[in-house]
Amino acid sequence: ARPSAPKDQRRSSAWLFGAICPAEGKAAGIVMPRCNSEAMSMHLEEIAFHVAPGAHAVLLLDQAGWHGSAELVVPPNITLMPLPPRCPKLNPVENVWQFMRDNWLSNRIFKSYDDIVDHCCFAWNKLVDQPWHIMSIGMRQWAHGY
Repeated sequence: ARPSAPKDQRRSSAWLFGAICPAEGKAAGIVMPRCNSEAMSMHLEEIAFHVAPGAHAVLLLDQAGWHGSAELVVPPNITLMPLPPRCPKLNPVENVWQFMRDNWLSNRIFKSYDDIVDHCCFAWNKLVDQPWHIMSIGMRQWAHGY
Protein backbone atom coordinates (compact mmCIF):
# COMPACT_ATOMS: atom_id res chain seq x y z
CA ALA A 1 0.00 0.00 0.00
CA ARG A 2 1.14 3.51 -0.68
CA PRO A 3 1.71 5.84 2.27
CA SER A 4 -0.84 8.60 2.56
CA ALA A 5 0.21 12.12 1.62
CA PRO A 6 -1.53 15.46 2.03
CA LYS A 7 -3.55 16.65 -0.96
CA ASP A 8 -4.40 20.20 -1.89
CA GLN A 9 -7.35 20.70 -4.23
CA ARG A 10 -6.71 24.40 -4.87
CA ARG A 11 -5.27 25.48 -8.20
CA SER A 12 -2.54 28.06 -7.55
CA SER A 13 0.84 27.44 -9.16
CA ALA A 14 4.23 29.03 -9.45
CA TRP A 15 6.91 28.11 -11.97
CA LEU A 16 10.53 27.70 -10.94
CA PHE A 17 12.89 28.44 -13.82
CA GLY A 18 16.39 27.20 -13.08
CA ALA A 19 19.71 26.51 -14.73
CA ILE A 20 22.83 24.87 -13.32
CA CYS A 21 26.51 24.76 -14.15
CA PRO A 22 27.61 21.31 -12.95
CA ALA A 23 31.28 22.04 -13.64
CA GLU A 24 31.33 24.92 -11.14
CA GLY A 25 28.40 24.02 -8.89
CA LYS A 26 26.60 27.27 -9.68
CA ALA A 27 22.94 27.95 -10.41
CA ALA A 28 20.63 30.76 -11.48
CA GLY A 29 16.88 30.73 -11.06
CA ILE A 30 13.69 32.74 -10.74
CA VAL A 31 10.13 31.99 -9.64
CA MET A 32 7.41 33.22 -11.97
CA PRO A 33 3.60 33.24 -11.93
CA ARG A 34 3.39 32.02 -15.54
CA CYS A 35 5.37 29.82 -17.86
CA ASN A 36 5.70 31.68 -21.17
CA SER A 37 8.20 33.42 -23.47
CA GLU A 38 8.31 36.56 -21.35
CA ALA A 39 9.16 34.57 -18.22
CA MET A 40 11.78 32.57 -20.15
CA SER A 41 13.38 35.79 -21.42
CA MET A 42 13.60 37.03 -17.84
CA HIS A 43 15.19 33.73 -16.85
CA LEU A 44 17.77 34.05 -19.64
CA GLU A 45 18.56 37.55 -18.38
CA GLU A 46 19.11 36.12 -14.88
CA ILE A 47 21.41 33.40 -16.23
CA ALA A 48 23.37 35.96 -18.29
CA PHE A 49 23.91 38.01 -15.13
CA HIS A 50 25.53 34.99 -13.42
CA VAL A 51 27.81 34.06 -16.33
CA ALA A 52 31.38 35.13 -15.56
CA PRO A 53 32.68 38.13 -17.52
CA GLY A 54 34.18 36.98 -20.81
CA ALA A 55 32.57 33.53 -20.50
CA HIS A 56 29.80 32.06 -22.62
CA ALA A 57 27.03 29.70 -21.45
CA VAL A 58 25.45 26.92 -23.49
CA LEU A 59 21.99 26.20 -22.17
CA LEU A 60 20.46 22.74 -22.78
CA LEU A 61 16.71 22.97 -23.30
CA ASP A 62 13.90 20.51 -23.89
CA GLN A 63 11.28 21.16 -26.55
CA ALA A 64 8.87 23.20 -24.39
CA GLY A 65 7.16 25.87 -26.49
CA TRP A 66 8.53 28.80 -24.50
CA HIS A 67 12.12 27.50 -24.85
CA GLY A 68 12.23 28.04 -28.60
CA SER A 69 9.80 30.89 -29.10
CA ALA A 70 10.66 33.55 -31.67
CA GLU A 71 9.72 36.08 -28.97
CA LEU A 72 12.66 35.08 -26.73
CA VAL A 73 15.30 37.67 -26.00
CA VAL A 74 18.56 35.71 -25.82
CA PRO A 75 21.51 37.57 -24.26
CA PRO A 76 24.74 37.59 -26.30
CA ASN A 77 26.62 35.49 -23.71
CA ILE A 78 24.16 32.55 -23.98
CA THR A 79 23.67 29.97 -26.73
CA LEU A 80 20.53 27.83 -26.64
CA MET A 81 20.97 24.14 -27.48
CA PRO A 82 17.67 22.31 -27.87
CA LEU A 83 17.69 18.61 -27.05
CA PRO A 84 15.83 16.04 -29.15
CA PRO A 85 12.12 15.65 -28.32
CA ARG A 86 11.11 13.25 -25.55
CA CYS A 87 14.64 12.90 -24.12
CA PRO A 88 14.40 14.28 -20.57
CA LYS A 89 17.23 12.06 -19.36
CA LEU A 90 19.66 14.08 -21.49
CA ASN A 91 18.87 17.24 -19.54
CA PRO A 92 20.69 17.35 -16.17
CA VAL A 93 18.31 19.92 -14.71
CA GLU A 94 15.51 17.32 -14.75
CA ASN A 95 17.41 15.55 -11.96
CA VAL A 96 17.56 18.84 -10.06
CA TRP A 97 13.76 19.13 -10.15
CA GLN A 98 13.42 15.56 -8.86
CA PHE A 99 15.96 16.20 -6.09
CA MET A 100 14.12 19.35 -5.00
CA ARG A 101 10.76 17.57 -5.00
CA ASP A 102 12.19 14.64 -3.04
CA ASN A 103 13.84 16.85 -0.42
CA TRP A 104 11.96 20.14 -0.06
CA LEU A 105 8.82 20.52 -2.16
CA SER A 106 6.66 17.39 -2.22
CA ASN A 107 3.88 16.26 0.11
CA ARG A 108 2.99 19.73 1.30
CA ILE A 109 -0.14 21.78 1.45
CA PHE A 110 0.56 25.43 0.87
CA LYS A 111 -1.42 28.14 2.67
CA SER A 112 -1.40 30.63 -0.20
CA TYR A 113 0.27 31.57 -3.47
CA ASP A 114 2.89 33.52 -1.50
CA ASP A 115 3.59 30.38 0.53
CA ILE A 116 4.19 28.46 -2.72
CA VAL A 117 6.62 31.14 -3.91
CA ASP A 118 8.37 31.20 -0.51
CA HIS A 119 8.83 27.41 -0.57
CA CYS A 120 10.17 27.50 -4.13
CA CYS A 121 12.64 30.26 -3.22
CA PHE A 122 13.68 28.41 -0.05
CA ALA A 123 14.26 25.17 -1.97
CA TRP A 124 16.21 26.87 -4.76
CA ASN A 125 18.37 28.87 -2.34
CA LYS A 126 19.05 25.75 -0.31
CA LEU A 127 20.23 24.01 -3.49
CA VAL A 128 22.43 26.98 -4.45
CA ASP A 129 24.02 26.82 -0.98
CA GLN A 130 25.05 23.21 -1.68
CA PRO A 131 27.27 23.37 -4.80
CA TRP A 132 28.38 19.75 -4.28
CA HIS A 133 24.79 18.66 -4.91
CA ILE A 134 24.61 20.71 -8.10
CA MET A 135 27.85 19.10 -9.29
CA SER A 136 26.87 15.53 -8.43
CA ILE A 137 23.30 15.81 -9.73
CA GLY A 138 24.18 17.62 -12.93
CA MET A 139 27.40 16.01 -14.08
CA ARG A 140 27.15 13.83 -17.16
CA GLN A 141 30.29 11.85 -17.99
CA TRP A 142 29.31 11.54 -21.66
CA ALA A 143 29.16 15.32 -21.96
CA HIS A 144 32.74 15.76 -20.75
CA GLY A 145 34.43 12.86 -22.51
CA TYR A 146 34.97 14.49 -25.89
